[in-house]
Amino acid sequence: VIVVRRPKYACRACEDVVVQAPAPARLIEGGLPTEVTVAQVLVSKYADHLPLYRQAQIYARQGINLDRSTLADWVGRAAWHLRPVHERLLGKLKSSPKLFADETTAPVLDPGRGKTKTGQLWAYARDDRPWEGSDPPGVAYVYAPDRKAERPIAHLAGFTGILQVDGYGGYRVLADKSGVTLAFCWA
Repeated sequence: VIVVRRPKYACRACEDVVVQAPAPARLIEGGLPTEVTVAQVLVSKYADHLPLYRQAQIYARQGINLDRSTLADWVGRAAWHLRPVHERLLGKLKSSPKLFADETTAPVLDPGRGKTKTGQLWAYARDDRPWEGSDPPGVAYVYAPDRKAERPIAHLAGFTGILQVDGYGGYRVLADKSGVTLAFCWA
């Protein structure tokens, strides 16, 4: 339990003047979770692939009753706050002269159907260390519900340079519509 003490001060010579420091800003305004709790939910969901319903079950075993919808709200709010970081990272990568791109399937829970559906996770990466480049390595992931050619076109809008990819035809559409030169890998 984290206790934040905010003493109140009053002036006896003044009329009805009471001063107290404002409460510290929270990621979830008026909510119970600290930023560390929300970060734990995010790491469990995205790094450890632990769905929210299982996290709710784990918390319940510890005597903490959290509904899955509450956890989903926390994830959504955190994603909203992290969106500028993701956009900045993707923007920095798109300013590179060369990128690697690949996509893979990702099972996505499909509530109401009792099973998963297939989504796509697109990865855009830069790593110039083997060529002694000055840019730091980086990777940005973008989720899409499908593998349509319009996805990399939208994700890489503004990128001009060399894009190393596999043989997926959607990248050819991107090269035809922009200043992108394709370099194919051995996959």
